[in-house]
This record gives sequence, C-alpha cells and structure tokens, in this order.
Amino acid sequence: MAAKEDLYSKILPRRLRQNRAGSMKCSSSLDVLLSMGFPKPRALKALVSTGGRSVQAACDWLFSHVDDPFLDDPLPREYVLYLRPSGPLQNQLSHFWQQSRITCGKNKAHNIFPHITLCQFFMCADHKVEALCEALQASVQQWRGRFPSPLPLELYTSSNFIGLFVEEQVADILKLFAADFAAEAVRKAEVHVEPHKKQLHVTLAYNFPSDHLPSLEKLAKGIEVKLGCDWLAVLFSRDIRFANHETLRVMYPYVPQNDDELELVPGDFVFMSPVDQNSTSEGWVYGTSLATGLSGLLPENYVSLADESDTWVFHASHSFFSCEASDKGSKDRGLFDGLLDSRRPDSTSPGDTPSLSLICHPMQVLRISGGHSRQPKRTLFVCRHGERMDVVFGKHWLSLCSDSKGRYVRSNLNMPPSLPLWGGQRDYDMDAPITVFGSTQARLVGEALLESNTAIDFVYCSPALRCVQTAQNILKGLQQDSKLKVRVEPGLFEWTKWVSGSSMPASGFCLVAYFTPLIRRETKTMFMSLCIPPGFPLSVGNNVLIVAHASSLEACTRQLQGRSPQSAKDFIQVVRKVPDFGIVSPLILDLLKLLSNLNLY
Repeated sequence: MAAKEDLYSKILPRRLRQNRAGSMKCSSSLDVLLSMGFPKPRALKALVSTGGRSVQAACDWLFSHVDDPFLDDPLPREYVLYLRPSGPLQNQLSHFWQQSRITCGKNKAHNIFPHITLCQFFMCADHKVEALCEALQASVQQWRGRFPSPLPLELYTSSNFIGLFVEEQVADILKLFAADFAAEAVRKAEVHVEPHKKQLHVTLAYNFPSDHLPSLEKLAKGIEVKLGCDWLAVLFSRDIRFANHETLRVMYPYVPQNDDELELVPGDFVFMSPVDQNSTSEGWVYGTSLATGLSGLLPENYVSLADESDTWVFHASHSFFSCEASDKGSKDRGLFDGLLDSRRPDSTSPGDTPSLSLICHPMQVLRISGGHSRQPKRTLFVCRHGERMDVVFGKHWLSLCSDSKGRYVRSNLNMPPSLPLWGGQRDYDMDAPITVFGSTQARLVGEALLESNTAIDFVYCSPALRCVQTAQNILKGLQQDSKLKVRVEPGLFEWTKWVSGSSMPASGFCLVAYFTPLIRRETKTMFMSLCIPPGFPLSVGNNVLIVAHASSLEACTRQLQGRSPQSAKDFIQVVRKVPDFGIVSPLILDLLKLLSNLNLY
C-alpha cells in the first residue's frame, strides 16, 4: 500500500492547456482543404458557396456536389451590397412582411428581406472574395462617425408599389459610401462595382393586385419610420446561373423512379426555369437542386414556391456604429444564411403572433386586439380525409377484392374487413372508402386530441363516404362516438372544375355556343362561400371540427382570416400539395373579430 502511494506521489501535476490568443497558429480553411487533397478551385468554390462558415461545411458541400456537372465550371458568383436595418425598425418591417403576406398573399417584395440597394449585382472570382470582404470592412471603417443617423424615410404609394424613400440629400451621402466601396473593391479585389443610380428606398410591396392596395397601405402607415435603427452593410451572393429562375422549396421526400428524375430531400431548394418546362409532362417540372447541383424531373406537388433570397449566401455584415467584427461566430452567419431571420422560428419576439403551420405554405393566426383579449376563444380544426382505397389500390380496386359472385373479399391487410352498406358496387367506384391505415390515422388523431384535453363541440363533414368514415374514427379516438353526432354538410364537398361549354366547339363538338344552362355550374367563388355557410356555430368557446377534402384546408380558413380568394390556378396548386389527413390545427379566432370581418347572419 505504501509503495502504491509512493508511485502516485511521483506523478507530476498535469499542466492545463490554456487557449491564449496567438499561442497557436491556425491554418486557414483553404489550407486545411488543400491539405486534405481537394484541388484549389474546388476548395475555393466550396468555401465561397458556404459563406466560409467552416471547413466541415465546405467538405459537406463538396461531397454533396460530387456528381455536379458544373462543379469545375469557373463561372463566378454574383454579389450585391445592401443596407439592412436592425433593431426596432427591423422588427417593424418584419411585422409588415409577415402581416402583408398573411393578409394579401405574396408579392414581389417578399422575395428579398427589407433592405436598401447600394449597387447592382456584380461578379467576383472565388479567389478574390476574401479581398472583397476586406474592401467592405475598410470602407465601413472609413465611414464610422460620418454615416447619417437616423435615416429620414418617407412613405410613398402608387397603384402597384409601396416603399420608404430616403430623403434626397441623405441619399446622396449614401451613394458616396457606395462609390467609396466601389473604389476600394477595385483597389483590393480588382472587381468592378456599379453603384445604384436610382432613388434609394426600402421596397415594401410591388406588383400586387390593385384591390390589395388599401390593406397594404394601411399596414405600411403603421410602420414607425423614426424608430432607432443600426443600418448594417451586408454582402450576399447568388449563383448567376439561376438569377432568372423560380426558387422552389422541397416539401416532401421523393425517390427517383427513372433515370431522368431528381431525388428530393425536404429542406432542399430547386431552381426552375420556365423555358425548361415546355417538354415536361403535366404535373412534373424540370429543375436543379441547390444541395447537389443535379438536374432532373420532379413532381410539382412535392415543392412550393420559396423566396429568392432563401438560397443566397451571406458573406459579411458591418455596422456603422459598432466596432465589433462581423464574423464573431455563428451568430451573424446564422442570422442571414439560408433561411433569413424573418423566417426563422426563433427570431420572433414574445409579443409577436405565433405562426400556424399549414401543409402547403405558412399561414398565421389573426392578431387579436387587446380590448377583447379576455374573451373566450374558439378553435377550428380543418382536416382532409384519411387514406382512400382507390388511391392506394388503383381505380379498379373493387376487382381486386371481389369473388366470382361479386362479393367483397379482403385481399390485403390494408383493406377494411368489410364494406359499409353504401349501395351497390358502382357507388364505391365514385365514392371509395378509406383504408385500414386511413382509419388508424383518424383514430390516432382523436386520441391525440383526447390526450391534450381538447374538447370538440361540433363535427361537420363532407357527404363523401371517406370523410364520414374519417370523422367517425376521430370521434372513436376521442371516445365521443356515442355522444357526439356528425353533421353531414353537402356544401363541404370538393369543388369540381368542369370543361366550359365555350371551349368544346374547338374540340370538334357540335354545341350551342351561347346556351344559358338551366342550372349553373358551381364556380370557385360559390364553393368558397359555401364552405363557411350561414348558421355556422359561432357560440363563444365552441370548438369545431371539419372533415372534408384537400381544398377545404384553404377554402375553410382563408376567408376567416380576412384574405381575398386566390385565383383558380393558385388554388389548384395549393390543393395538389395537401396529403392524406392534412390538417390545419388550431386556427384560433376571437368571436368579436370574426363577426366584424364576416357577415354570416
């Protein structure tokens, strides 16, 4: 024992290593990538394409682009310099961005975050990007103490444009800064930058329908332009090849079935050019993946329209009032890179309205005024029916589960043990039941509502068999199937767009061109109005469940939010993206707010 103590006593205390500034010479990210065996052009392209975040990010980019046919293309990226607000004014502008999108839908201004453009897009070779960032830093340092504060902004509106314009004398000062940056960029990086020559402004909305002008103008007048603001000089880049493409966000995974198809991973972005869509089949588009650089065909209903700046790369940000370095870790990079802060879930302040996730695109809860904050709320749940037989087993599914005498025989475990008494077999051709999995989906949703102590007061459903079955199974999960009765509402049946009579003669049919039908076909507007009909339960505190079709998620919630109807084309695109059992939950509505917006009585 004594010998063991002597042994341990001879061990010297371990000297802890301290991270002292300058004690270790760190290799640059480029040197690390070169030491790993990557060619210099590829290493530079990877660093630039990831904003120089880290060696790991660059490696991930290189590995994901290993099959990219343009990996070794020397084409440089396009860069742009913006003034971006921060602080209280930025919060006001972000609120306008969100509320304008909720109230009136997306317009062209939503493609980019709030900013003032200081120069045109310009190209810079990958090996000169570091020098370009140094040029920006040097220019901002020269202007600290000279930058005008606050920036005087004035609201301007026209029939299809709303913006905040910088006072002319101050705008001239900002243009001098842009000119200094252009000169510094030539000196340090040999890059030609053309300063912005138009009036400097923050675009709030443009290229929107004229009937949205009053709502947008009202929101714009609510922006307090005199609030404090630290304007940041920010540098972004984009892939020049996709400058005029539409940006799509991948919503659902897809595994290619053919060699010419593109693999889809949720969270990725796809660039789509309208020129490339001439030879594609209906329901398919041709695009290029941001994550891999590969191109191919993809199902149109697996993607949704995204904002252009979602795919931009952030390179630098400098304040005119703070002397802190721009690359102070991941804080700034996370703020700008990828999904910008206006779309980040952690960027909202405690007073902001929480967002409501819709399967197709983000929608948000109506902001409730403080005067009615103590009134009980009502909750509306809108869901699509569960998985149906004809979708899983094909249009002629009945032939797979019928014997020689026409009796139903279960030939697959996903088929129900028996069919409800719903008439003859032909009735099932037009009105298919749900599968076992569809019933399980519905029951689990009901159980989830039960576990969360959510009570349902009214259940409305479409007369379609699949909707009735889904509603009944939800009530089973809620343990309310013997207490709560389902109300079948014909107005909830899905809208069908028929071929117009005026277009049939062009196809060779001999028809009366201007015949007025005795019973007019249902228009989309009529369908939307029937989804929330007169007599809809408006008692304070009622929770309502609607079980209907894919179109119901949009039709039953859009007008309750005070939003104008979409065009038929946009409406169909939304409907095609709703999966089985897509659900909007919950849409909280204040009774007084609802009555003030809708004339339901």
